[in-house]
Amino acid sequence: MWIGGIDMWKSLRIRRAITQGAIILIMGLFMLLFMMPYAIMLLNSFRDKTEIMKGATILPTRYITDNYITVWTKAPILSWLKNSVIVSVVGTLLMLFTSSIAGFVFAKYTFRWKNAIFWFILATMMVPAQVTMIPSFLLIDKLGMYDSLQSLIIPRMVGGFGIFLCRQFIEDIPDSLCEAASIDGASDLFVYRNVIIPLILPAISALAIFEFLSKWNDYLGPLIYLANPKNMTMPLAITFFSGQRSSDIGAIMAASALIMLPVTLVFLAFQKQFVKGIAITGMK
Repeated sequence: MWIGGIDMWKSLRIRRAITQGAIILIMGLFMLLFMMPYAIMLLNSFRDKTEIMKGATILPTRYITDNYITVWTKAPILSWLKNSVIVSVVGTLLMLFTSSIAGFVFAKYTFRWKNAIFWFILATMMVPAQVTMIPSFLLIDKLGMYDSLQSLIIPRMVGGFGIFLCRQFIEDIPDSLCEAASIDGASDLFVYRNVIIPLILPAISALAIFEFLSKWNDYLGPLIYLANPKNMTMPLAITFFSGQRSSDIGAIMAASALIMLPVTLVFLAFQKQFVKGIAITGMK
């Protein structure tokens, strides 16, 4: 009997090892599939235009840095980098403030039409961006924000997803904590800053990562609302090196690599928070 139990235990261990190995192999293949475009982009950034067009070999026959020199010398790359940092950081901070304070109001206050207003905010998430593109452009132009970084920050300082996420987290906080602070003489702002915010830091961290990546990678917004090359952001560096008749493919690949570098560093630095944020948004 004991021998049979040991054999069964060994068989289960072998099956588990085979299953885990198969899962790792499949996930590794998917990883290679998703990483292939990035690898091709990096390799092409070190080739000349002729070799890129031929595409005869996987690795460059001769590694050159001319494409990166072109990007740094023929384009105001530092100005674009500064603009991208301003838009991404300031826009993310404003989004975190408006989402958290609106979520606090919808979760802990009672007022007329509260549910109707909240559902209307959620309904805005279902409207495609292409539908509001022209009205947004006309409104931004009328307000005098066209061709300025304000056009990329102010219209996107409030978002339905952020309000929804913060409201769901704040609803789980017991009302007794807020009531106890109010009895001790704390104002609503004090409760929001010292009670609510520390308890929803996981949600705020996840929202901050999502918003920063979204604003950094935004291509369509700057393309529509900006005209002066000095006001452009990093994603528009791709269009700077492409024209109607010809394109500098090597410079485009080098610019794409530079665009990808900051967000890659952000992801590597906050990888745990990013994965946790995906799990949090899935549960909420």
